Amino acid sequence: MISKFLSKLKSILFKSAVSPETSLKIEKKAAKSAKTKTKTKTKSKLVNSKKNIETLTTLPGVGAKSAKALYEAGFKTTKAVIAADEKDLLAVSGVGINLVKKLKKLK
Repeated sequence: MISKFLSKLKSILFKSAVSPETSLKIEKKAAKSAKTKTKTKTKSKLVNSKKNIETLTTLPGVGAKSAKALYEAGFKTTKAVIAADEKDLLAVSGVGINLVKKLKKLK
């Protein structure tokens, strides 16, 4: 109700030919469009993270849980995991010394 009042006031003050209903429709359309774009970006990020986690499971000894932990720790690719320092890998929850040894054999 307030938005209708403000729209009407704007049209009177600025003597625009746009009716209050039209401006409300435009605002709603813009808001809906912004929501759709946000959902699309979030969905694509989720899909990309799942793909990256699945890729990390191709490393020997890396299962779903350790792949997720590595991804969340910042190791997004298999190359990043292989090139990482042993101390950095051991700092990740769910990664033990045996897994680090398997990964270091890949170098």
